[in-house]
Amino acid sequence: MASDNGLLPLPTRWSETVSKTCPWPEYPRPQLRREHWQCLNGVWEYAIREGAPGGMPAAFDGNILTPFSPESLLSGVGRQLLPGQTLWYRRRVRFENTAALPVTLLHFGAVDQCCAVYLNGQCAGRHEGGYWPFALDVSHLLREGENEIALAVTDDTNQGSQAYGKQSPRRGGIWYTAQSGIWQTVWAEFLPQAHVETLRLNPLYDESCLEVTAAFSAPVGEVQLRVLAEGKEIAGGTFDPTAPMRIPLPGFRPWDTEDPFLYDLELRAGEERVQSYFGMRKFGTNKGSDGVPRFTLNGRPIFQTGLLDQGYWSDGLYTPPCEEAVVWELEQCKALGFNMLRKHIKIEPLRWYYHCDRLGLLVWQDLVSGGAPYSPFVTQVSGFCGPRLADDRRYARFGRADAAGRANFERDMHRTLALLGNVTSLALWVPFNEAWGQFDSVRIAEAIRAADPSRWIDHASGWHDQHAGDCRSRHVYFIPYRHKRDRFGRVEILSEFGGYSCPAPGHMASRKRFGYKKYDSKAALTQAYARLFQREILPAVRRGLSAAVYTQVSDVEDEINGLFTYDRAILKPGADEIRACNKSLLQALCDTK
Repeated sequence: MASDNGLLPLPTRWSETVSKTCPWPEYPRPQLRREHWQCLNGVWEYAIREGAPGGMPAAFDGNILTPFSPESLLSGVGRQLLPGQTLWYRRRVRFENTAALPVTLLHFGAVDQCCAVYLNGQCAGRHEGGYWPFALDVSHLLREGENEIALAVTDDTNQGSQAYGKQSPRRGGIWYTAQSGIWQTVWAEFLPQAHVETLRLNPLYDESCLEVTAAFSAPVGEVQLRVLAEGKEIAGGTFDPTAPMRIPLPGFRPWDTEDPFLYDLELRAGEERVQSYFGMRKFGTNKGSDGVPRFTLNGRPIFQTGLLDQGYWSDGLYTPPCEEAVVWELEQCKALGFNMLRKHIKIEPLRWYYHCDRLGLLVWQDLVSGGAPYSPFVTQVSGFCGPRLADDRRYARFGRADAAGRANFERDMHRTLALLGNVTSLALWVPFNEAWGQFDSVRIAEAIRAADPSRWIDHASGWHDQHAGDCRSRHVYFIPYRHKRDRFGRVEILSEFGGYSCPAPGHMASRKRFGYKKYDSKAALTQAYARLFQREILPAVRRGLSAAVYTQVSDVEDEINGLFTYDRAILKPGADEIRACNKSLLQALCDTK
């Protein structure tokens, strides 16, 4: 199947095993699980029409396998939605539990960028923002037997005020194929009238308790909570839900990267039944005997050795082919000795974070960037060798002249904090990267701190540091890295480095070869990788470097600087050498204690 993006089709080992009737059948929200639900992934009809959304097309263009975007190989479509066009979806379904429970919610994990949802010809609701889930109460629109769901989707990519991340209508280099429409699970959920709308789990490590805050759709008299460890109830009780509910956990088992222990949580209120999980941990900073500030996990210094993770797949683009593929990749990263991933300018389905929680992989979460096309001087030239630019006055030079775009960023920031607030492994927020749409970063960091004081903040990853947040964050690719202490007393991190490229014939989607340093063989790449860590990163850890993020997990389109090929078929450097490098970094931190 040819594609509009000019790339070569490149399946993964999982492509042929993807279900053609219901891909991604797993319950999509691990920390707020219910029994009565229905997966609506599978074959939908689609049509692409010129102009803004009008009436539904009289005829559709064909079928699309949801939740894969039409630009992806796995969708079966291979067409690019352009600005000024409308992508239509349609599917007829029978809902399974509407008679037993009065409330039916129609959930969408993510639809890029803006959409209107119709049920049986009536508008059920609208949503803006291509990375965030939304749910619509469609109880009043249901009818007996078959129901018709339809969506009208528009996507301006980087031509409007919405977040778009690394998507570009003119892909190439570090910018990737723009995609659109449904790219996470569609599902229905059947609920009692009084049900949990939001559930916040706050592990109070120093107080040895879990704080639970639940918001309900209607008043409930009392809430019963149970905490279980390996299937055995260890704590719980009956609580008044109008205030935060605290469950004492004396002698709890901490969560960390070497022992990622998770507790189960059960909530009951009237007819409502919810299952969840959590881990007990705390993130902090502390100065060692050498006076150098470092990150701490559960009060102990931790060195974070991580990978930049773009979250693109050669067959599904934003959408991994299946959960098995996600688990395989995370397990590979862990087995290579990494203990952290920086999720770069993308938000994953919630099951991805669940597997990080259970495997013990810390997560640094970037917020999704937006704004007008960026100035090369601001994002490249001045970043490497120019002056530090203030970001709180001349918004246009950072691509943020549009007030609506700035407002949308803050809206989406709070959406992200709420969506991922319960993720045990999520350790650090990154609001801005390399000046892409950066603005008011000191104020933004303060707003994140007020909403979530439990995690670290890298307020301006790369350059144009405004002296805020918990760390000084540097990206170093073309010159040797030399560790320097931050004069403002923050933790020093190397939030991007490496990016060594090596071609793998037969496993590349593009004929172009983008990377920061180029090698032609596995032996040469492995030798250079080990030399980089031994000569630059290891000495810096001894001097106080607290984290290092190598670029990157896998190749992506033109970029061939991943440890894995884009199709995840080949690990390009030697596995033993990667493990040895990571082990030496962790040992170096131990030697400084």
